[in-house]
Amino acid sequence: MLRRAIQGLSRLVRRPKMASVVQSMEEQIPEQQASVKRGHEKDGEEEDVKKQKLEGRVDRKKKVALLFGYCGKGYHGLQINKDMPTIERDILQALVKAECIPQGHADDMSKMSFQRASRTDKGVSAAGQVISLKMLLNQENLIQKINDNLPKSIKVFGHKRTTRGFNSKNHCSSRTYLYLTPTYAFAPVEKFLMDEYRTTPEILNRVNEILKLFKGTHNFHNFTSGIKPTDPSAKRYIIDFTCGEPFVREGIEFVKLTVKGQSFMMHHIRKMIGLTIAVVRGFCNEEVIELAWKADKVDIPKAPGLGLVLDQLHFDGYNTKFGKDGIHEPIEWDKYKDEIEKFKEEYIFTDIIKTEKEEKSMMRWMAFMNHHTFEPYEGGEAQVGPWRWGLRDKLNREREIARFG
Repeated sequence: MLRRAIQGLSRLVRRPKMASVVQSMEEQIPEQQASVKRGHEKDGEEEDVKKQKLEGRVDRKKKVALLFGYCGKGYHGLQINKDMPTIERDILQALVKAECIPQGHADDMSKMSFQRASRTDKGVSAAGQVISLKMLLNQENLIQKINDNLPKSIKVFGHKRTTRGFNSKNHCSSRTYLYLTPTYAFAPVEKFLMDEYRTTPEILNRVNEILKLFKGTHNFHNFTSGIKPTDPSAKRYIIDFTCGEPFVREGIEFVKLTVKGQSFMMHHIRKMIGLTIAVVRGFCNEEVIELAWKADKVDIPKAPGLGLVLDQLHFDGYNTKFGKDGIHEPIEWDKYKDEIEKFKEEYIFTDIIKTEKEEKSMMRWMAFMNHHTFEPYEGGEAQVGPWRWGLRDKLNREREIARFG
């Protein structure tokens, strides 16, 4: 009896406690729900802060890669050069007028971390040039506003947001150039050159054989100026070099030579093409190419600049590291492909073909091919080797016959 009484009394004591515990748990549930809600809101706020940090304020300049093309005719190259007309001068003034950069940054380009991916010489065109800089992006129809302040022969295609440390020159892994030339550039030396000339598959096969010899890493000190054979910068890597199928425009047959390399020196491509023309036409043997890798200077002709076009810049290393991180876009321009091809055809190829037909740039240059010796020499002026005199006399006689009959 006593035991039952004690158990009953114990139950009476525990019931309020249980009720208290249940009540306490019920009171904690809303607080826990509120805490979870606050946690979600905090996560959302952190995501918004992270996004805002990545996007930055709209009134702050962002680092971008800017893609554009241009016809180089009438310009003294890409890079600003005092008071000379250059592509960069027109591009920067268009950016100022479109309120992408202040005038002070155009005057001092270091203030906007400006860098060009590849330079082009006087008269040389580009279909896929890239510069990196900091500029404002807080406008609608930004690209159109920039183009409204540019001549039709220069066109900006688009831009890509990049990392803060992006440098269009240092992050460019390779470059592709085109060279448009009449096929009579490769005609046999005894042929009388005219617009009606048409090449043969055998000649084009020979051209491709010679171009393959340039592939790989070589010492190209003879293919530029001011570079010694011991200078490490003379060694360059050529990835590919090919000649395409012929096509006829304005009554002249043309071919496109395409060369891709890590980087090129001044006049580098034009001298490789000049030597290829000399070998195919019979002015020298292909062994001259091997001699050109060595320390002695070799007299190598430089093909005209008219047909040279910077076609594409490649950023493979940058894209591998940053292009798939979920934050930055890869620097690829596929969506502008049709627009670029249209510009290339309308303003670059058309101008090259028209100028070649009117001015005969390649034909006039070829008339002086026999002035080159293609022989190594240690210093001073290149001397004409005895084996060259016979060919030179022959060419002079052929030229006189062609001129006077």
